[in-house]
Formats: sequence, structure tokens, C-alpha cells
Amino acid sequence: MMWLTGTNGDRRRRAAAGLAACLVSCLALAAPARAQEPDRIFDKSTVWRPLTPNDKLVVYGIDDPAVAGVACWYTQPEKGGIKGTLGLAEDVSDISLACRQVGPVQFKEKFKQGEVVFSERRSLIFKSMQIVRGCDVRRNTLIYMVYSDRVIQGSPKNSTSAVPLAPWGTEPPPKCADFVK
Repeated sequence: MMWLTGTNGDRRRRAAAGLAACLVSCLALAAPARAQEPDRIFDKSTVWRPLTPNDKLVVYGIDDPAVAGVACWYTQPEKGGIKGTLGLAEDVSDISLACRQVGPVQFKEKFKQGEVVFSERRSLIFKSMQIVRGCDVRRNTLIYMVYSDRVIQGSPKNSTSAVPLAPWGTEPPPKCADFVK
């Protein structure tokens, strides 16, 4: 109970320092590691703001880190305004996804169904966006799903994309079932 002793100013400073330490710890836990930074392809303004940045829809591209020859593009809204500029705005969960075979498919490693391909924070602490991958064994197709989640509850908003594994050149396509853990 040492923090209760001292002047009101001392107690406030200790409480603020404790809160700041807790916030830094929460941010470190909430920030998932990224294998790569997404490529920003282009954006389109959706809400004009006179003195601050506009709200936008932004298209990003990423390569699957475990499957060479597959790339995904996702579109997400980004808030402008003062909160968006300061990084304090919580972005909505409306994210679309399209994945395609862009070369010969080569699996670099085995993967679990629903394994995270890419993850990104969508608010200061509590919300993140995930792109996960699975294999439809019967149809030899990679399935990608994007969704956003919160620490407390998830969001039902999601988008799915399928990449049927096809021959590239003279090579037959690999079987995704051979690479599922």
C-alpha cells in the first residue's frame, strides 16, 4: 500500500506511471509480428475533410510467406481527420480480400489449417485484422479468409478468397494436402 502514501500529486504520478507501463505492455502484446510489410497499391478518398486527411479505401498487396506463387490483395478503410492522423481512430472491420496464383506454386513449409498469413493492428490496443490460410483437400484449393477480431469479441465481418492450384508451365500443381500439418 506504499502507493497510497505521499501527496496527491505523488499518488497521481505513480498511478500515471503504472498506467503508462501497463499500456506499453498491452501494446507490445497486442502488436502481432509481421513477416512482411504490405505493399500499398493505391487509395481512393471516400470522405472529404477540409483541413485534415480524407477517409480512404486503401488497397494493399502481400505475398503468402509460406507459399511461393500466391499473392493476396485486400482493401480496407482508413480514417482521416484528427483521430486518424494521430493514430487514435478505430478502423471499421469492413475488409475485402482477393488471392490469386501469380506463378508456379511452391510450398516452403507445412502449415496448419487456419494459420495466420498476415496480421495487423486496427486500433490502438484492442482490434486486429487477420488473414488466415487453409487447404480444401478435396478440391486442391488454398482458401484465404480475412477477419477482424477484438480482445473481448470478434467481428462477424469477413471475406474469403480461393486459389485453385493450377499447372504453371509444364509443371503439375502440388497437392496442398501434402503440406497440411
